[in-house]
Amino acid sequence: MDVSGRSGEMEVFIAVAEQGSLSAAARQLDLTPSAISRIIARIETRLGARLLVRTTRHISLTVEGETYLRAARRILADIAEVEDAITDQGVPRGRIRVSASLTHGRIAIVPLLGEFCARYPKVVVDLSLTDHVVDILGGQADIAVRFGALADSPLSARKLGETGHVIVAAPDYLARHGTPRTPEDLFAHNCLGFNFRRAEAGWPFRHEGRDFRLRVTGSIVANSGEALTHLARHGVGIAREGAFAVQDDLASGKLVALLEAFNPQDRDAFHAVFVGGPTMPARVRVFVDFLVEKFGAGPLA
Repeated sequence: MDVSGRSGEMEVFIAVAEQGSLSAAARQLDLTPSAISRIIARIETRLGARLLVRTTRHISLTVEGETYLRAARRILADIAEVEDAITDQGVPRGRIRVSASLTHGRIAIVPLLGEFCARYPKVVVDLSLTDHVVDILGGQADIAVRFGALADSPLSARKLGETGHVIVAAPDYLARHGTPRTPEDLFAHNCLGFNFRRAEAGWPFRHEGRDFRLRVTGSIVANSGEALTHLARHGVGIAREGAFAVQDDLASGKLVALLEAFNPQDRDAFHAVFVGGPTMPARVRVFVDFLVEKFGAGPLA
């Protein structure tokens, strides 16, 4: 590859940062490790800053290195977008990195991808299903589908829809431990929860027009709704899930809805989040438009 220019140097730096070693980056780029080392040294000398911390086994980024990595990814993406637009006369093309939660991605996003790819055959969808929040500004994804209230940020967002919630348990769990009849009965049960920070603690309920929350506890917390549904389905405990995530289990009888008389009918909106503005790549725009078209900002369940 041609590494004589700034863009070539950026490609080398990105490869080193992503691969975590000079030798792995060299293999990826068909260069020698010594050539990679010289290019990194050239960048650091020009910038007057150390970008990488190198040990015998690992390479990590300095603060300046993280800043340079974000900028390099953005610059190369902009160059690719301009060239694609000229080459294909504005036809969307290239790779888009999409992040979605495990459950929602599997149930609602994956079934749509075949139609999208048929409509835009020159766009490659790079889908990652994870319940971790990815850093879009840091270049970890182009689009993320996120549930709940959005934090203030320079990112753009378009609402896709919303979902309700339901408390569920497996019939065999209820046979062994009894069925809770009031929210307070949950104190005697194994309530499975999330381990990431929420705006408000506890499960919400409504009774006779009064809204309140209870801090329930259990033997397992996880960062994955898919994991909690699996545990509930196998009789480990009681979980509170997005209604879309358990609708098939409820229909089949694998799970039973609990305390519906106390359900506050709260709903979580979900959005497509991305870097907007006039330089937004066409491939990102058409994918967001496609999601809005398919979900229609309506309820999942």
